[in-house]
Amino acid sequence: MARTLATSPAAQQATRGKPKLGFMILLAFAIASANGAQLSNAILTLSLKSSVISSAAATTVLSIAVGVGSIFALVGYPVLGRLSDRTLSRFGRRKPYLLSGAVLILLGAAVTLAATGTAVLAAGYALTTLGAVCAIVACTALVPDQIAPEFRGSASAMLGLGAPLGAVLGLFLAQLVQPNLAAMLFLPAGVAALALVLLTFSISDRAISREERPSFSFAEFAGTFWVNPLRHQGFGWAWWSRLMIFFGVAAVNAYQAFYLIMVHHVDPATVGTSIFVATLIMTAISMIFAPIFGKLSDKAGRRKPFVLGAALVFAIGLGLVAMATTYPMFLLAVAVIGLGQGVYFAVDYALIMEVLPDQDNPAKDLGIMNLASSLPSSLVPAVAPALLLIGASATNPQNFTALFLAGAACAVVGALVVLPIKGVK
Repeated sequence: MARTLATSPAAQQATRGKPKLGFMILLAFAIASANGAQLSNAILTLSLKSSVISSAAATTVLSIAVGVGSIFALVGYPVLGRLSDRTLSRFGRRKPYLLSGAVLILLGAAVTLAATGTAVLAAGYALTTLGAVCAIVACTALVPDQIAPEFRGSASAMLGLGAPLGAVLGLFLAQLVQPNLAAMLFLPAGVAALALVLLTFSISDRAISREERPSFSFAEFAGTFWVNPLRHQGFGWAWWSRLMIFFGVAAVNAYQAFYLIMVHHVDPATVGTSIFVATLIMTAISMIFAPIFGKLSDKAGRRKPFVLGAALVFAIGLGLVAMATTYPMFLLAVAVIGLGQGVYFAVDYALIMEVLPDQDNPAKDLGIMNLASSLPSSLVPAVAPALLLIGASATNPQNFTALFLAGAACAVVGALVVLPIKGVK
């Protein structure tokens, strides 16, 4: 179908410019709070609820719930991305998904709280995950929709910091009301819903006509979950790099509560505070360095050296976590992770947006890219039990060192596969 003038690359480019401060603040708040509702659940409240359901098999209950929720993320990112690109709502292509995310996150909190078994707990986490996916798909697509390429470094930092900043926000809210599990679930969820509503009613989201709607066929539906890595090699290498990095992220996030309780003997009643302190340190360092390196990357016109160096620093941090024998040493390792994470997240999205196959309809391809960050959340629980059993004994029943070293090795691989990307400096 012929492309109309309104959706030609030139016309689309003309609508993109330098982001306004208000938009950047609301975008950061929305994506951070959506991540916060999901991550405070994944890192803290889901573990606590798993222990309530079965204290003897809590890690197994957690793994099943996280695995099921991750399946919804795997399917949701590309499918919702494609649907968003093709949405004909008079309110625009992204607003319906921001509002849907708010509703689903609140519903997920309610189902999680009501759960008395593994199946219902998994359903609750799946709803929370699907709500976060709706929000993240919409927020991520707003950047190439509305911001010119030369100004995307700072916006990339906002998107990249969404997860770590969200973890701080969500965990801060949750630990404020511990040990009240209902409040720990609903306070982060409520803040996320509020932020998504505020962003929805503050943005200009151009509606598309039927003539402008991207074409759709069976072959294109099959391509919802696929970008040909031979035809779009830069996108393929960027996807693998992100996948490897997030293996390390998932290893820490999913098992941090159990690690602190079992290895550092943190009281389960206050483990939320210990996790919050670690996450605060990590995110504070990320927030300091992410904007600096995002702007440096824009000025230098280079992405790959920043991504490569950051991934290696991230790997070093994971290695230090594996060797930590005290909680202060763990906090030092977390600080190193924060440095690598801040630089990586600041520049990674900017690099990705330069290798998108379709610049005018980015949500589907960004959805596939987001699979690289969500897929490890389902794969890590599947392989973690085997890693945790390596060298296990009565005095050391869970080998967290093996788990974190495996994450560090994946991060090194993630750094190296950035090198073959062509067309990006």
